[in-house]
Amino acid sequence: MTPAAEVRDLIVQRTEETGFGAHGLHVLIGDEIAEHRWAPDDREDIHSVAKALCVLAAGIAADEGVVSLDDRVVDLLPIPRPGADVDRVTLRHLLTMSSGVDLPYSETMMTEWPDLAEEFLSRPSRGRVFQYSNASTYTAMAALAERVGDVADYLAPRLFTPLGLDGISWERSPRGRVIAGAGVSLRTEEMSRLGRLIRDRGEWHGERLVSAAVIDAMHSAWVVAGSSPGYDRYALAGWGGPGDGWRLHGAYGQLIVFAGDGVVTISADDHFGADAMAAYVVECLTR
Repeated sequence: MTPAAEVRDLIVQRTEETGFGAHGLHVLIGDEIAEHRWAPDDREDIHSVAKALCVLAAGIAADEGVVSLDDRVVDLLPIPRPGADVDRVTLRHLLTMSSGVDLPYSETMMTEWPDLAEEFLSRPSRGRVFQYSNASTYTAMAALAERVGDVADYLAPRLFTPLGLDGISWERSPRGRVIAGAGVSLRTEEMSRLGRLIRDRGEWHGERLVSAAVIDAMHSAWVVAGSSPGYDRYALAGWGGPGDGWRLHGAYGQLIVFAGDGVVTISADDHFGADAMAAYVVECLTR
């Protein structure tokens, strides 16, 4: 039995013991793959794992010299009345949730403002203070779109087509922009392709899609996010932990967990069981 199959079987057993609401599982160790399903193989919203797509879009644009992650957002997306100290906020700050702008998540966030990005940037910045909010990612992609055009169209030939992700749709705001931090649906194996690309530092089967520096920044130069284990540090879309791993983590248990040369991808519908499962995945990958 391959190491990938051993990890798969351990996770399947733990899932059945705990009742974790997993739909699909994909394990990649080296070049070995093992999979399991508990539900039909449908595309599901990957929720905040989509933030990694936004980082990749910005990273590819930076590789092409179109933007820098350290560009000031107000230079990319001018607004009539920016908030105090917002002129110091960069694209990187938005993607690491460290702009210091206070606009917390709400279910109606995308529709309650005439322009969410303008509302976000009109509020004051408190400095490099962490606050997790989909508005931050949305504003980053609104700013990027000023240079590259529609973000989904920009990514199609540069990321989606090379990864074999056909027919990708991205939920839109009332202004027609991608909602950025969610709203992309993928099958478990399709989501795992992002995991392989990231594990391999931006290369996809020998073809470089994004620079290694961008990938490395997804799990380094951590921003202090709090004190809760697994939620105490954040980088470009990546959460530090659990343990010696790191992860992309979407609501309801959409996980891409990295440890060593192993990547475990899970689609699920179990918001509150995801942290324990992520910790167990890292334990399996590092034992």
